[in-house]
Amino acid sequence: MPSVSGRNPGAPRGFAVVDLEATGSSSHRHRVVELAVVLLDRDLEPQGEFTTLVDPQGPVGPTHIHGIEPEHLGGAPRFAGIAGRLLALLSGRVLVGHNVGCDRAFLVAEYARIGVRLPDVPELCTMRLAAERGPAPYGLSLRACAAAVGITDWRPHAALGDARATATLFAHLAPGVRDLPALLALAGGLRWPEPSGVLAAADALWMRRGNEPARRSVPNVRHWGA
Repeated sequence: MPSVSGRNPGAPRGFAVVDLEATGSSSHRHRVVELAVVLLDRDLEPQGEFTTLVDPQGPVGPTHIHGIEPEHLGGAPRFAGIAGRLLALLSGRVLVGHNVGCDRAFLVAEYARIGVRLPDVPELCTMRLAAERGPAPYGLSLRACAAAVGITDWRPHAALGDARATATLFAHLAPGVRDLPALLALAGGLRWPEPSGVLAAADALWMRRGNEPARRSVPNVRHWGA
């Protein structure tokens, strides 16, 4: 497995808020079937949205949760086809998610399958941040934490909808994070894999789910760099 080296560190770019839907709960046995990234700058201002369905090369898993049927995946890229572009979106940024450890585990596993090792990306979990603010009367799910700060108008269990809600929730919670500058600096100093070999071999078009609102989303993405 190649080491994480080659792409030069630079100034911190901000935050990458991620969410994914998967074919099951195990990052070792199951696959990503949809993912989304919402980019925020260092001041928590939106910079862009990126989402795609992903061909898991097998069963789609719990359709009753994520709403994705096998027929929705016609033309969807495999993870290897989007891996390089996704690295470009994540590099230099703090990884943010609701239960971010789960999202990270799936990303690490997907990259490992194509022989790429992710760096030790600094991360922030909105579930943990919400818990630190005090007892949550309705639990720590994304829906409950979002509703507690007035975020109610989105579609749960669609990757882009959840990533948007998580990004908005993070903007509410981030002022209480004391080591935010240090995490940003750490993210900016990491070295990432170069876009070569398997990362450069395939650069597939990203394909969002057909019923996802197009507002502020980028349905088809090519080229390196955010």
